[in-house]
Amino acid sequence: MFANDIATDLAEGRVLELAELYALDAVTDSERALIDDYIKDAPEGPEFLERVRQARETLAISFTAEEEPPARLFHDLMEKIAHEPRAQGVDAEQGPGAAVVVDKPAAPAAVADLDEARTKRAERRRLGGARGWLIGAAAAAVIAVAGVGIGGYMAGQNDPVAQVLQAQDVQKKTADVPGGGTATISASSAKDSFVVLMDGVAPAPSGKVYQLWTLPKDGSAPVPQGTMDAETLSKPAVVKGLSAASSVAITVEPTGGSQAPTSDPVLVVPLGSA
Repeated sequence: MFANDIATDLAEGRVLELAELYALDAVTDSERALIDDYIKDAPEGPEFLERVRQARETLAISFTAEEEPPARLFHDLMEKIAHEPRAQGVDAEQGPGAAVVVDKPAAPAAVADLDEARTKRAERRRLGGARGWLIGAAAAAVIAVAGVGIGGYMAGQNDPVAQVLQAQDVQKKTADVPGGGTATISASSAKDSFVVLMDGVAPAPSGKVYQLWTLPKDGSAPVPQGTMDAETLSKPAVVKGLSAASSVAITVEPTGGSQAPTSDPVLVVPLGSA
């Protein structure tokens, strides 16, 4: 999720997410200056500029300004209606008691054009003017450039795993797990969190699960941080409290987990600098 100000977004590594807003001038002059200053030396600079270019190109191709109806349209329409043949009343052959059948002439094409133009203008006013259009267009640009629905985009912004993995200060370590496979630890001090992702690791024996622990810097007892069974083993797990932990450990515990380790750890990974 975006912060309340651009400076915070930049500090938390969201410069790429600002590209579409930048491309559409949906930022103030001071915000644009902050972004310009940031991307001069940032490693994401080239990718940011490419996303800006793609967003502008997408909108230039897909957006066409709505044309106003011709100035004389209403006058011409009324003239045409005035000269339309009028429907006849009671047919002489039907007699005075017969039902009257009146053929209603089809509405001229100009009527549909005028109604459509008026409806579009009213809808445009209802949506709130240029600022509202910019916000909607920014979302459209995200969908077009990133290839994802807006729901997916916002879910990524709110996903704590994605926030850690996309953080500007993220550091990764990969360690071999006895018996096969690896464990990758991605840590972000800015998010005070780390993500554990197991790859190619066999499930724990029947009736057992892997359990994550953080080992506090003050030497106190290990802190339980959740379990991974056969179903969740391949999914990333996010753990808060990076600043207070010296290492992450993985043990094999009974199903449901334990309050304190009941076996020696199968893996211990320091959480210091990479």
